[in-house]
Amino acid sequence: MTRRRLVLASASALGAALLAGCGFELRRAPELPFSTVHLNGDVRSPLLIELRRAIASIGNVRVVDPADAATAQVILDVLQNQRERVVVGVGTAGQVREFQLRVRFRFRLRSRTGEELIGPTELLQQRDISYSESAALAKEAEEQLLYRDMQSDVVQQTLRRLAAVKSI
Repeated sequence: MTRRRLVLASASALGAALLAGCGFELRRAPELPFSTVHLNGDVRSPLLIELRRAIASIGNVRVVDPADAATAQVILDVLQNQRERVVVGVGTAGQVREFQLRVRFRFRLRSRTGEELIGPTELLQQRDISYSESAALAKEAEEQLLYRDMQSDVVQQTLRRLAAVKSI
């Protein structure tokens, strides 16, 4: 029995050493190189609300209200924030069978002095969803869930791009 434990302990230690040696690290909140930011866009947009919360949750960054925009180190201009729903599949009777849902988000980041830190950048998420007239309510709920998932992906991508800014 002790030989078996020795083999198990050795295998565990070897696995831990390999995992540590490969550079594996748990994902953590990005570190933003600025302490104040102003989000210039529709404050009622669900995507901007989530982005505001995500930035505020980082801790060392404060989202500035529009009245105090002049005091912000950087300004994130929302150039486009759009949800799209496109028909991609039609049945033999002409009924819609499949949609493609898209979330398109374009933004740029500039300093208080107007220097462009991130040029106009477009983030696009898309998902395909089948459609059935008999399950319209369920499909509507699924559509909202997919939009929320895409929105979260866009927010995370935006945060990673903001964290990559080098100079302010």
